[in-house]
Amino acid sequence: MILKGKAWKFGDNISTDLIAPGRYYHLRSNLPELAKHVLEDADPEFAKNVDKGDFVVGGRNFGLGSSREHAPVIIKLAGVSAVIAKKFARIFYRNAINIGLPAIECDTDLISAGDELEVDLSSGKIFNRTQGTEIPFKPLPTFMTKILMDGGLSAHIAKHGDFNLEG
Repeated sequence: MILKGKAWKFGDNISTDLIAPGRYYHLRSNLPELAKHVLEDADPEFAKNVDKGDFVVGGRNFGLGSSREHAPVIIKLAGVSAVIAKKFARIFYRNAINIGLPAIECDTDLISAGDELEVDLSSGKIFNRTQGTEIPFKPLPTFMTKILMDGGLSAHIAKHGDFNLEG
């Protein structure tokens, strides 16, 4: 699975409150509308300008805070193909995989805002086309890749049954 897009760079400690601002809590039952405000407090231009396939690139502790699924869901609904960070908050990481949004850990210091990236989930390599560099990452376990390819955990269970998470 190869993903291509532009990097949107964010720093450390991007919380679920920065991803899904609390003042829009009333939109939690209208996720496409909530997605119009994704990461608004971290970058007011992000939701208006992100293109389908682009990447959110963070630092350490990406997704800290509440465990609500809304945060990775609205990132995905905004068209983002993957989130790349130095380290994820554990619950955000699993929520992202479970809703079908790849979460990749690597050295994001090697990525700048606007860089054109190509991510090969199978080989564990990010090709930074802008800088002409290659960034390795530990490929996701096979069962997680299958969950992603099926569109998330619910779709994976519907396809394979709940006793066959290896798919």
